[in-house]
Amino acid sequence: MAFSFSLAAFVHPQLRHVVAKMSLFDTILFYVVHLLDKFDLWHRLPVLLGLAYLGLRRHLHQRYNLLHVGEVNGKKYDTEEFSYRTADGTCNHPTDHLVGSHGTFFGRNMPPATSSYGLLEPHPVTVATKLLERRKCTDCGSQFNMIACAWVQFMIHDWNDHMEDTEQVELRAPEDVAAGCPLKSFKFFKTRKLPTGSPDLKFGHLNSRTPWWDGSVIYGNNKEGMIRVRTFKDGKLRVSGDGLLEHDDNGIPISGDVRNNWAGFSLLQALFVKEHNAICDMLKDSYPEFDDEKLYRHARLITSAVIAKIHTLDWTIELVKTDTLVAGMRINWYGFLGKKIKDLLGPKFGPILSGLVGLKRPRDHGTPYSLTEEFVSVYRMHSLLPDKIILRDLKSTTSEDKSLPIQEEIPMTEMIGKEGEKSLSKIGIEQMLVSMGHQSCGAATLWNYPTWMRNLVPHDVDGEERPDLVDMAALEIYRDRERGVPRYNEFRRNLLMIPISKWKDLTDDEEVIEALREVYGDDVEKLDLQVGLHAEKKIKGFAISETAFNIFLLIASRRLEADRFFTTNFNARTYTEKGFEWVNKTETLKDVIDRHFPEMTEKYMRCTSAFSVWSSDPDPRRYLPLYLRPAT
Repeated sequence: MAFSFSLAAFVHPQLRHVVAKMSLFDTILFYVVHLLDKFDLWHRLPVLLGLAYLGLRRHLHQRYNLLHVGEVNGKKYDTEEFSYRTADGTCNHPTDHLVGSHGTFFGRNMPPATSSYGLLEPHPVTVATKLLERRKCTDCGSQFNMIACAWVQFMIHDWNDHMEDTEQVELRAPEDVAAGCPLKSFKFFKTRKLPTGSPDLKFGHLNSRTPWWDGSVIYGNNKEGMIRVRTFKDGKLRVSGDGLLEHDDNGIPISGDVRNNWAGFSLLQALFVKEHNAICDMLKDSYPEFDDEKLYRHARLITSAVIAKIHTLDWTIELVKTDTLVAGMRINWYGFLGKKIKDLLGPKFGPILSGLVGLKRPRDHGTPYSLTEEFVSVYRMHSLLPDKIILRDLKSTTSEDKSLPIQEEIPMTEMIGKEGEKSLSKIGIEQMLVSMGHQSCGAATLWNYPTWMRNLVPHDVDGEERPDLVDMAALEIYRDRERGVPRYNEFRRNLLMIPISKWKDLTDDEEVIEALREVYGDDVEKLDLQVGLHAEKKIKGFAISETAFNIFLLIASRRLEADRFFTTNFNARTYTEKGFEWVNKTETLKDVIDRHFPEMTEKYMRCTSAFSVWSSDPDPRRYLPLYLRPAT
């Protein structure tokens, strides 16, 4: 009893009630994790010990941070009959055809907020004006470029978007900040809220996209969207003669998802349409008996897997750039034994040794797959967007460090929507790609939210402009509150993280502390999630906060292990021998760029990853094996 009491006393008082509900085994794991958190140690550990910590924390999140919303009411189906990704995300879960499909509920990583603060407490426009709005553009150095920034939207438009209600809300700026606001008031549609039929979580919100990693950003989220983008010849998708997206009569790009687009996002869509069409050519040469439908289905499987692999082994590694996370993400795909052993022997040794990809059956940890409200919240990264796109002169002779002279600076307001499509057509795919590669994106920090996004023309799902401008900075604060996403401190407690008790626990920046106190007083419980994520001290090498990272830790694995096309059906039989080989040989975005623009990276890219600033130094050669390295 004395031992148990001493352990309980060691746990942060606000987390003791959580531990009381755990099994003995999970309680022991929690104590280990909590001890390392208490002394801020895990990211300072050697790689192997850091991986062990992440494994324990992910296990706890899988047990206590997956909540199903709604009823499981789909039907069984023949997985052999549906050996391809469907237009609307149905027929992926092995026993329920509706799980993860278009129009299903968002899940949750934690119960809805329990605080009594109101939707306007403090006012979202006040929060946006005093804590979020950009004072001076702060970039993230060489770690992340504008391709990496556009990739965020490229992925979000693959995964999630909330269905809207028909009722509008109006937010009016309070008098004390109204003079400095681009919009004194703005209107927007409420999030659609529906009963779930479940006794635990009675209400939920619907996802208008397909949450699987299925490339719906280029293929569409339903049958109508799929038909729109296909040529119905040789399995290919529609693309213009200059390699960019085609446009309809209204100037809206023809692609899987066109809501709130900008030129960089459209560029990535076009690049992966090229990838899909190149795969179709390869398949047609290798399997001349395949008709249009077979070519399309296999090319979609292959392209979606390439996108998922790039995100796992390239983009995420640049986002959280430490040796421990390099090892962790590679283990997710290849396992502890690595790529060479997996290529030689196959995925025979389970998720730790052989990775999550290629498991015999999907794993959902007892909770049917969906993406979550909290995942949507931590992926709010608009501070990465700059004020202007810096075009580089490709006709100029490069210097030794492969930097390029600036040709023109284009305001971001000219790069969004239909205007942005016109600008991109003038610039061209190659100059835009190289220019974005050379430009650093913004940093995820306070006072760095683009001012131009506080006076933004939003789009509907068809890509048409809406008449009411919106203040996106204020709207994002409102959306988290409206959808019941807990505020920062409650969010951390729900993730088994140590909550803050004073502003000094969050940041050492006295100017930030003074600004937080002006908006929230001394009530740390009132702190909004978005503000906390951007104010939080960052781990060395992390472009995001540790709080956001812990949601990533859970969902990055879940997107792979719950999908039968990355588990049961991730094989040559489903993908074809040549298709499976295509996925296996593609490791990074650089591989895709090299495939379609053979001289581009050799001529203009000095760094290791296409998501880093291209003129920056490559990663240094390391002679010590990855698993034996000390902390980065």
